[in-house]
Amino acid sequence: MSKKYAPLAADIVRLVGGKANITEVYHCQTRLRFALKDESAVALDELNATEGIAKTLSNGGVFQVVVGMHVKDVFDEVAREVGELAGSSENTGNGGTSAADGTAAPGRRKSVGSAVIEFVSSVFQPLIPALSGAGMVKALLALLVVLNLVSKESQTYALVNLFADAVFYFLPVLLAFSAAQKLKISPFLAAAVAAMMLHPNWVALVTKKDPVTFFDVLPFPLVNYSGAVIPIILVVFAQYYVERGLTRVIPKSVNLVFVPMLTFLIMGTLALGVLGPIGSILSGYLGSFFTFLSTNAAWAPALLVGATLPVMVMFGLHNGIAPLGVVQLAQTGKESIFGPGALVSNIAMGAAALVVAFRTKDKKTRQIATAGGITGLMGITEPILYGIALPKRYPLIAAMIGGGAGGLYAGLTQTHRFATGSSGLPAVLLYIGDDTLQNMVNIIIALVISAVVSALLTFFLSFRFEKAAGSVAAADDAGTAPSGRRAASVETAVVGAATGGTATLLRTDTVELAAPCGGTVVPLVEVGDPVFASGAMGPGIAVEPKDGAILSPVSGTVAVAMKTGHAFGIKTDDGVEVLVHVGIDTVTMKGEGFHEAVPRGTRVEAGQLLVTADLAAIAAAGHPKTVLVVVTNGQKDAALEQLAQGEVVAGEPLCAVER
Repeated sequence: MSKKYAPLAADIVRLVGGKANITEVYHCQTRLRFALKDESAVALDELNATEGIAKTLSNGGVFQVVVGMHVKDVFDEVAREVGELAGSSENTGNGGTSAADGTAAPGRRKSVGSAVIEFVSSVFQPLIPALSGAGMVKALLALLVVLNLVSKESQTYALVNLFADAVFYFLPVLLAFSAAQKLKISPFLAAAVAAMMLHPNWVALVTKKDPVTFFDVLPFPLVNYSGAVIPIILVVFAQYYVERGLTRVIPKSVNLVFVPMLTFLIMGTLALGVLGPIGSILSGYLGSFFTFLSTNAAWAPALLVGATLPVMVMFGLHNGIAPLGVVQLAQTGKESIFGPGALVSNIAMGAAALVVAFRTKDKKTRQIATAGGITGLMGITEPILYGIALPKRYPLIAAMIGGGAGGLYAGLTQTHRFATGSSGLPAVLLYIGDDTLQNMVNIIIALVISAVVSALLTFFLSFRFEKAAGSVAAADDAGTAPSGRRAASVETAVVGAATGGTATLLRTDTVELAAPCGGTVVPLVEVGDPVFASGAMGPGIAVEPKDGAILSPVSGTVAVAMKTGHAFGIKTDDGVEVLVHVGIDTVTMKGEGFHEAVPRGTRVEAGQLLVTADLAAIAAAGHPKTVLVVVTNGQKDAALEQLAQGEVVAGEPLCAVER
């Protein structure tokens, strides 16, 4: 680790009153946040004069030191100084425990439905790479069998099948680890309890079918838990209370020995004697539901998901349905609840976007639609949904009808996939199974239906809806826009962001930022945070959002992504660093209300979804909902041209900043 920021970190700790004055320290996107015993002990003037510190402020009992986008590097050195008092943003950002006192951070109450959906989604999300990889291996193996390149009786088949099946067989262990991380208990103890349920000795007892009793009192029902989902989630939920309770009552001096020992004894008994069997019964009911659907209404899931997936994505409902597909796959070896409908919907969205790119006369829209159409065909539709479909509406209608048409065909032909994976064109390989290509043929036909219906509807509707867009583009080409804002060319007059001084010319040394969401444009000086309002973090602009879909204002790589989901640092290919900050002081929400945040290292295009924010939750927590977009590595007095006034649509040019 670089020691570049060690002197600055040492100065900060000293000037806030030393380690003895700190009860906790963590960080958000741009600033260190201290809980101090006595703020009067802070050497405020000296701290503000220290090189490397942009500003300090105190808000709600939290003393904040603004250092910029490299805050994580500074925090790492501060953590070295203060030791156990440092709680990273990852610990404090997801409703975890405070490293200072070990107590759970308070959170906002959520409805049971939203809490369940969020929990299930967050548990399955880390498993997606493993499930997708195993799924593609299964697809490859099925293709080799169909082409008679590998025999089912060969050792090669057995070994390759092992490579893929290991993920599904040991799925309870992976789920236990992931769920325990979400619940902030020991993931290793949870994984060990799940391993008990899969132990060869238990499997042998189940296979032997002789009655099993514990101490000749408690019967252990004979259930095979390989690939189980519901039983292990019930077990980890129970372990949360057992482990936390044992930690509280057992003295710390012997905590390390007796908490794991008693956890294993209690949870092993509960897992095999009570919770596992209950979960198995619930899984049986769910399996009966799947059987009923496949027998009596096989058309329904693919039709409903295919037609309504874009709406589900907007409200996060797809996170509650997608795991059902994994459960169905684990129980039956095939899946039709989510996969076919999601695939045809994504293809319909991609086709609609490409037609928009063909029909529109607006260069910015064409760029977003072309890039989004390609990514949509590969299974990523957020750029289309929020950048094209929702603002224009008619592509959304066309895509939903097209997705429904393709989904209906997939449902009527009882098309299944035999592994999980992406929901783009490469996913057609997942439909090879049962020693036949029929499911793959059916899904390809469904995709063609979706694409053709969606494309034709988009094309015909565009003759009506693109007329207005064409007049806007023509006005922009002439140098004025119907709304009264000036054209967003790279060589226009600008006004100094801070001074409102005389106009200069913006040339190729500028960066244009698109609106991260729909709403009302707000000058940076009017936002409710003095650090941003003063321009200390750099020039930028803000939007009072009308919806919670927060998009990337530029194309680039997510260099910093807070685990709380409230802030992102994006670096463009030209080296411009752009901060997108959702809400004011929302780091204190500890991740509540922020969903589907893109991780660090993600390549994003302008208009691609960064995070979905629950605006009602932000307001209920007492925070302004304002979304800020700031160029953090530009000159603080750099000129800024506001390209939109009043109401703005997500993805529309918002401002241009001189670099």
